[in-house]
Amino acid sequence: MPDTHDSSSAPEKQRSAAGSDQPRGVGGPLSGVRIVDMSSVVMGPFATMIMADLGAEVIKVEFDRGKVPGDMMRYAGYSPDGKRGPIYMALNRGKKAVTIDASSDEGKAQLTNLLKDADVFFHNVRLAGMKRLGLDYDGVRAIKPDIIYTHCAGYGAGGPYSKRQAYDDLVQAASGFAALEAERSGGDPAYAPSLIADKTVGLFATYATLAALFHRERTGEGQFVSVPMFESFTFFNMVENLYGATFASGNGKLAYTRSVNPRRRPYPTKDGYIAIVPYIDAQWERFFEIGGRPGVFDDPRFSTYEARTQNTGELYAIIEEVASTKTTDEWVIILAEEQIPAMRYNSMEDVLADPHLEAVNFFESRQDDVLGEYRSMQHPVGFSVSPARAGEVPPAMGQDNAILDKD
Repeated sequence: MPDTHDSSSAPEKQRSAAGSDQPRGVGGPLSGVRIVDMSSVVMGPFATMIMADLGAEVIKVEFDRGKVPGDMMRYAGYSPDGKRGPIYMALNRGKKAVTIDASSDEGKAQLTNLLKDADVFFHNVRLAGMKRLGLDYDGVRAIKPDIIYTHCAGYGAGGPYSKRQAYDDLVQAASGFAALEAERSGGDPAYAPSLIADKTVGLFATYATLAALFHRERTGEGQFVSVPMFESFTFFNMVENLYGATFASGNGKLAYTRSVNPRRRPYPTKDGYIAIVPYIDAQWERFFEIGGRPGVFDDPRFSTYEARTQNTGELYAIIEEVASTKTTDEWVIILAEEQIPAMRYNSMEDVLADPHLEAVNFFESRQDDVLGEYRSMQHPVGFSVSPARAGEVPPAMGQDNAILDKD
């Protein structure tokens, strides 16, 4: 069963997901850090959006030519101006945007000027292409010797895939993640209905960049940071799923038995669904007593943590039977009183009106002169001294080109 975390003892300023009670006049923890960002689509922009929320100045560099000028995510989904779609809006708030043709002499000069004052150069362009432009690590280090050069690669250097392209679907398939659905259902493999590889590896790129900045703060040294998507997501996937192949003496069966069990899902109630996760023995026993099934833990299949792990399917089947005896509201009230971990199942639409998220102002309605009213999410992590903040409206293409004229 999963570990749990109780945030009830955290200071109030840290506990609010939206940070509504945090002071806004203080710069974030990355205040003063400048990031020149040539990444696009999802993985890279997700990482640099987080760093922008943390106070970094992020300058988004786009190439304003061709059939799809700039970041293609500008055009994914409806937007009032046709160039700032929903996913682009979620990934690019709080950034500045400039258009540069890095293949031209003028563009190289403009980019060089930006890099002279940069702390981080961040991109997901193939290194061979960057070398042709003189923007490989050695080229950029010649401009700014202590630069943190973060490259989001598809695959690590030295392997047979190193020159291949990488996308979310490809990495879900190659990492074994798509196989988990086949393991669970006994049917076909499937991709998760989320850009989970892109977003997960974006988090890897975020922490890697921050770690390199920390090293530079202590030593003065810049460095090249490579974040390979395939290896990073395989690492993420295999933390629990290496399982029976961990030890030479193990049974060799991969995938954590609990997570791939077909009954691991919200349980049907009389009128909907609910998530229930009793954790300690006393919670399990009390849950079954409430549900009219006392004595379940007398069964040796369920009497210990190890036994329950080995017989998860049978245990979940009993939970399903018990859950169906009451309405969702009845279960929510009873289980809260008994301090048995449970949460109401939310549809995607329900999440927008979730009472907890409303109380912490997680979703925020904003207004823009061009885009009109739009919905944004507050930064979820709280800092008591240097709060993060959800940045301003994502930039129109080239809206900050004036900074390119500065010496």
